[in-house]
Amino acid sequence: MTIKKVTKAVFPVAGMGTRFLPATKSIPKEILTLVDRPLIQYAIDEARAAGIEEFIFVTSRGKGALEDYFDFSPALEQSLRDSGKDDLLKVLEDTNMDSGRIAYVRQHKAMGLGHAVWCARRLIGDEPFAVMLPDDVIAAENPCLKQMVEAYEQTGGCMVAAMEVAPEKTKSYGILDIQEDMGSIVKVKGMVEKPKTNAPSNLAVIGRYILTPDVLNTLDAQETGAGGEIQLTDAIAKEIDKSGVYGLRFRGQRYDCGSKAGFLQATVAFGLARDELREEFSQYLAEVNAMQKAAQ
Repeated sequence: MTIKKVTKAVFPVAGMGTRFLPATKSIPKEILTLVDRPLIQYAIDEARAAGIEEFIFVTSRGKGALEDYFDFSPALEQSLRDSGKDDLLKVLEDTNMDSGRIAYVRQHKAMGLGHAVWCARRLIGDEPFAVMLPDDVIAAENPCLKQMVEAYEQTGGCMVAAMEVAPEKTKSYGILDIQEDMGSIVKVKGMVEKPKTNAPSNLAVIGRYILTPDVLNTLDAQETGAGGEIQLTDAIAKEIDKSGVYGLRFRGQRYDCGSKAGFLQATVAFGLARDELREEFSQYLAEVNAMQKAAQ
């Protein structure tokens, strides 16, 4: 079996980020800063580590700041160069995208994740591709998408990142129905989007996918599912009897930065992971904890 290399990734970033209003009234949610980098930068770094070469953003009106972020800034770079701030110049290198590496597609109506991915179909062509949701930030020694690419090279078909969740939380996720459990990789026999009752397992799909181009053909039908939206999960499920669908229990910690609580949790975790911040930040957290206990 010949398995094509995954070199393209789709980033659905058309959402309005209403849970973070009023901040997202003027800036895209994906530009919100986790320590000192915007959410989208974590996703891009993870994609690059997995061998992604082409980056496709599905956007909407009001996302100009996102496009500007990945552009070169000659005046800023010259100012840093003149000031001898070579360390900051190095930091900026990761934010720049060479011409032809990045593309933007508009999603004019919010019709679901499946529709957002479908909007990128002409840029994907007849190749396997990744989908990455920047809201899901994953701290991992071996980046999550890289783990998935390595597993996909063994299985082919479609691959989704999966994690175990508490049974009462299964109604908030796409849930896998497992045919064969092979440890870190599971073979899937069914997928249910946000089951209200009787979830087939507690293995939930989170925002990382490797998909075959056949998924795009299924999305051409524009069939709606849960919530009246075009669900990506439904299109992937139709590949089970064709190319096969697999879930990967990735190694790492996922933070839901689409919620305020998850964003704050990620801020603490990533702040403590930084050598230059750890001591001062740890001391502050200890003081806050002590004050809370004293007030009880």
